[in-house]
Amino acid sequence: MRGQAGEWLEKNGYVSDIHHKKPEGRPMSEATSRANGRRSKIRAFVEYVFARMKAQMKLFVHIIAIARARTKIALTNLAYNLMRFVWRRSASA
Repeated sequence: MRGQAGEWLEKNGYVSDIHHKKPEGRPMSEATSRANGRRSKIRAFVEYVFARMKAQMKLFVHIIAIARARTKIALTNLAYNLMRFVWRRSASA
């Protein structure tokens, strides 16, 4: 990963988890294909949660101040988790 984001990740000890592209003119290796599949599985789960928050909970983050945006996202996460807890509790009863 290049640019400021890549430098920040490297400086702070993180590793980019972005899909790897197929080498030009050659087939993608089996290991790379499996790794991309694992990433897709995680991404699909996370995107489902955010899609539900946006659709049902009307989440819209207008970033004027990062502290407000973080607070709004945190409260939405809390509400989402409480909704899931209530649903799972009622489903098991």
